[in-house]
Amino acid sequence: MTSTLLPLLVAVPLAGTGVTAFARADTRWPIRLLVTVLAANLAAGVALVTATRDGTVFAHGVGGWAPGIAIPFVADTLAALMVTVTGLLTLVCVLFALASGTGRLRLFAPLVLALTAGVNGALLTADVFNLFVFIEVMLLPSYGLFILARRRQGHPAAVSGSRLYVTFNLFVSTVFLAGVGLLYGTAGTVNMAELAGAAGDSPLVAAATAICLFALAMKAAVVPTHGWLGRAYPATSPAVTALFSGLHTKVAIYAIYRIYAVVFDGDQRYLWIGLVVFSATMLVGVLAAVGADTMRSILAFHMVSQIGYILLGVALFTPAGLTAGIFYLLHHMIVKASLFLSTGAIETHYGTGRLDRLRGIVRREPVLAVSFGLAALSLAGLPPLSGFVAKLTLIMAAADAGHLAVVVIALAVSLITLLSMLKIWNAVFAAPAAPDSPDDPAAGTGQLLTAERTRVKTSLAVPAAILAAVTVGLGLGGEVLLGLASTAADGLLDTTSYLEAVRR
Repeated sequence: MTSTLLPLLVAVPLAGTGVTAFARADTRWPIRLLVTVLAANLAAGVALVTATRDGTVFAHGVGGWAPGIAIPFVADTLAALMVTVTGLLTLVCVLFALASGTGRLRLFAPLVLALTAGVNGALLTADVFNLFVFIEVMLLPSYGLFILARRRQGHPAAVSGSRLYVTFNLFVSTVFLAGVGLLYGTAGTVNMAELAGAAGDSPLVAAATAICLFALAMKAAVVPTHGWLGRAYPATSPAVTALFSGLHTKVAIYAIYRIYAVVFDGDQRYLWIGLVVFSATMLVGVLAAVGADTMRSILAFHMVSQIGYILLGVALFTPAGLTAGIFYLLHHMIVKASLFLSTGAIETHYGTGRLDRLRGIVRREPVLAVSFGLAALSLAGLPPLSGFVAKLTLIMAAADAGHLAVVVIALAVSLITLLSMLKIWNAVFAAPAAPDSPDDPAAGTGQLLTAERTRVKTSLAVPAAILAAVTVGLGLGGEVLLGLASTAADGLLDTTSYLEAVRR
């Protein structure tokens, strides 16, 4: 792969959006084109990882314009890993959406293609303003997916969730744009190469960049701005929830890692703020999950808790901390999507995600039970799964840095996470099937009773199983991903190669 091909990761999905947007509702070729583009996107991500695994950085300015004018696309090991994992998750979630019915929406293909273009652009750009633009490109189709996926299925929670998702993200985008404007006003540029270390030289630039980081933290659902995620994500279809869980908050986290490494140059003076805030995020998120009563709401609040773990890596900003944080980020994207897909398959088939309405799934759906069990144990950090490697390396990095209070919080949150996963397992999977009750409106009538006579179809169960198998592979063969994460961390600690590539 050469540098000149990098813009294709944005241009091809965008072209696909334009083509499929005008397709008739009764044709199947837009879905075939969508799957083809996503498969090619995943292959390109793997090729990028192969090309950058030794620390090589590729960069290309669109149109051949001079640096500062051209739109810069840059791919190092971290960006390549993110493109690969987001590509994998998008493809798997689309397969689930096609099986669950969400994928049959007329505008599903163009919206997902536009979303893919925005995600790739945000991961590859080396310009803060372009980062804002690509995040908006990512969000606009997300609004459509969020609302269209529940069309004609609206209930008060879904309506309020959609409204919250749209208004919150519009507000955060406004804050981010204000930060970008202030950054340009104080530094005279928004090019990452020209901003390298600028926060350490100018308090005004540091303040403007801090506003950008604050907006990204809001998008990532960091405490105390986390409440929107737990209320909004369960309000759309299971397929869209799984898709968003692996993309939106993770792009924001990636941007936080990148901007702090380049603009702040990993400044040690502010890391204590991250340690406090991200530790609180771990704790508050897992406690919020304890009080939730549906599978998806529990998993959504757990996302908040796990985001605290991931961002702990940048708050440590040591080689071991960054390596562990990047490994945790990639592991969590896969595991969380697997959990949302396995519970989403149950919700799609049985018509409810309430813990008090579902029983005995382990006997009826063994594939989903195994997929959920593996992903849940990985989320809790048990061996030999990828979550064990992620938590062990992160906790060891925190201990090596002397942050014993953070270690204690991380261990305690891990224990509560395991208890929360057991809460779902005991209520939905392990509990014996309840006899029909004439007093229970959900037990004797409706979709729940009808579904009890059938089983979840294979096409709904396979996507979660694929991602569960990946977490097993990353646990048993974690050394490979740890090596790549270490190379990515080196690129954040020493940004010389990244900056030289952007300036060329």
